Parts: sequence; C-alpha cells; structure tokens
Amino acid sequence: MKSIDEQILRAAKEIVVKFIEMGRLSPSNFHESFKDIYATVDETVKKTVNKDIPSNDVQD
Repeated sequence: MKSIDEQILRAAKEIVVKFIEMGRLSPSNFHESFKDIYATVDETVKKTVNKDIPSNDVQD
C-alpha cells in the first residue's frame, strides 16, 4: 500500500504544479488547495483499487 500512497502524493503534486503553471492556482493558496486535491485523488484511487480487489467473503 505504501507505493500507492507515494503515487497518490506524486499525482497530487503534479496536478498542483500544473495548476500553478497555468495560473489557475496561486502559490499563496497552495496549502488548502493541495489538501483538497490530495483528498480527491486519494479517494478516487482507493475506491478504484478496492473495487478491483476481489472479496473473499462467501455467502451461504
């Protein structure tokens, strides 16, 4: 799971950097924007990963 967390962090960082480069985000708003972007990427990735992992639950 550690490598997934690292990839989420890198993706969020790249998104923020691109937004700053495009002028859509100010470096002064970095702190709050990064938290929102990271949370969104994290939620999306983990939801997808959990969906792809088959459940071992057997129902009678």
